[in-house]
Amino acid sequence: MNDIIVGIDIGGSHLTAAITDLKAGRVVVESRNRGAVNSLGSSEDIIRQWSDTIRKTLNDHKGESVKIGVAMPGPFQYEAGISQIRNQNKYDALYGMNVKDLLAQAVDVPAANIRFVNDAECFLRGEAYYGAVRRFRFVLGLTLGTGLGTAWHRDGRTTDGDLWRFPFREGIAEDYCSTRWFIARYKELTGRDARDVRELSELSVNDAAARQTFVEFGENLGAFLEAVTQGNVPEAVVVGGNIARAFDLFYPSLRAALAKRGLSIEIFRTELGEEAALMGAASVWNMGVYENVL
Repeated sequence: MNDIIVGIDIGGSHLTAAITDLKAGRVVVESRNRGAVNSLGSSEDIIRQWSDTIRKTLNDHKGESVKIGVAMPGPFQYEAGISQIRNQNKYDALYGMNVKDLLAQAVDVPAANIRFVNDAECFLRGEAYYGAVRRFRFVLGLTLGTGLGTAWHRDGRTTDGDLWRFPFREGIAEDYCSTRWFIARYKELTGRDARDVRELSELSVNDAAARQTFVEFGENLGAFLEAVTQGNVPEAVVVGGNIARAFDLFYPSLRAALAKRGLSIEIFRTELGEEAALMGAASVWNMGVYENVL
């Protein structure tokens, strides 16, 4: 009997779970479930909300051998399964706990059959093995949203880039490459508040200031890529996360910023979307791949 391989993507407000077909390189769509999570709740509530969604995905596979790969934000002791997240407005209640053991008990799967991986790594692994950048040897992955996630993929090995805190301009990279930069910059330009990047993308049709934020964001990304790739320039960069939905609004200025700096890097928007993290997480059970990335 073949193992059931489940990919899980844990975010700050939701969890998505799906069975994957690693040989075909796809998510089994009918198995996909998404559930809301109160990441500010108690540890019991968080584990219950996670397990409720996972159990829905496993509902038709009771009694079968299940293996789970989890795309998890850091900081986290991934091999041991212990959360080190605190003071990030999410999952504080799990700090210091063995999340692997708690989740294993909640979904009735052996702890040895659950593996946690950095979420940015999972995104890039999904795109590198099955998506937009599978033909490249050396790639940088960026997940752009409430924070900045980064990962490197080189010769079959994927590692956490941990570039969110890279010293950049008057702060760190995440200050300039995340949702909060958009909100702050639009407020600075107009005196008005915007809810998120999606709202700004809608406003950009008729709002010059909104369009300017996207132009400047592309310039920020170009300057950031120059700073972090000196002497180590990847063939390609793949962009995911919520901000990637507005890719067409910042791509031209990003391309121009790279050209200005003499950087020849191909830029791609995620091909798999949310499925990239699910496939990347599940791929830890493709043993040949897993051995290469540890």
